[in-house]
Amino acid sequence: MMPQTTAAALPFPEPPPPGAAIEVAPGVLWMRFPLPFALDHVNIYAIDDGDGWAIVDAGFADDTTRALWDHMLAGPLRGRPITRLIVTHHHPDHMGLAGWLCARFGLPLWMTEMEYLYGRYFLSGTEAVHGQFYERFYARHGLPAEYADAVVERGHWYMEQITPLPNDFHVLEAETPLSLGGRSFRVLKGAGHSPDQAMLHCPAEGLLLAADQVMERITPNISVHAMQPEADPLGRYLDSLAMLKAVVPEGTLTLAGHHRPMRALHARIDELAAHHADRCAIIAAACADAPRSTAEMLPLLFHRKLDLHQTSFAFAEALAHVNHMIRQGDLEWVSRGEHWRMRTLRGAGGR
Repeated sequence: MMPQTTAAALPFPEPPPPGAAIEVAPGVLWMRFPLPFALDHVNIYAIDDGDGWAIVDAGFADDTTRALWDHMLAGPLRGRPITRLIVTHHHPDHMGLAGWLCARFGLPLWMTEMEYLYGRYFLSGTEAVHGQFYERFYARHGLPAEYADAVVERGHWYMEQITPLPNDFHVLEAETPLSLGGRSFRVLKGAGHSPDQAMLHCPAEGLLLAADQVMERITPNISVHAMQPEADPLGRYLDSLAMLKAVVPEGTLTLAGHHRPMRALHARIDELAAHHADRCAIIAAACADAPRSTAEMLPLLFHRKLDLHQTSFAFAEALAHVNHMIRQGDLEWVSRGEHWRMRTLRGAGGR
């Protein structure tokens, strides 16, 4: 995570409390649902869809969120039905109750193809979340075996908090128009935080639903996962930021998956890119004197005490920076046997 931005012009200084909604644009409601983590909320949006509301994201799969949905439908949503559910990406704080909502109200589900399939993968059984390949993945990069075991068994609990998805869905395709209540959105896709995250842009009204791609107060987690151990999600994320800056004008009202709306989108994108450059510089400096493991980067990049849940995310993000620097030629592996270590190739300043 990173400090609160100094760039975002915030039109709504106070978020809605749980059980309430704020109209942030004509026919667009901002709701906030609780999460049982340090990041204690997720934003969910309702868009006027003619006969009812199109809902963007579903919330976490727990009884608190289920009960809050009952309240929201009777109260802030004015008793109007949900017409469709749009899920931006497969993470449980966004997709957790998608299956429950779709089954309860007979809703069509709209997602990008890859995000839907990732969700089905994590629903496929114990091996998808607790397989031994995770322990090997963590241990290879320097986590002690007993700690790697604990992270997999208890730190991966979050990944299982998903209700069963419908067997069919509508695909959100990049640049394809999506009509919601007479308002035309185009679908933009962002990678890095999640492989194929959907964002909704309405150029005519200067409105962007940015999901977790760009947020006011934090940088989204950018992770390498065991099933793609040498992937470069940070490179994909930085490319996605450049795309957003090119196609979405500064001043656009940006509604994110967490924290508050903002208008200074381009300035925030610049801050996020600079943040990741700083992380890479820290790693380059640390590996300039002697080869290091990814696990050795954690206390340098994350200065607070991490629980098991946070450690799995922090480790995966550290490796995302390492893999990106390997891909860019700033680091090189000097050992790829049982234990992987890297060293700086072009000096402490990277490229």
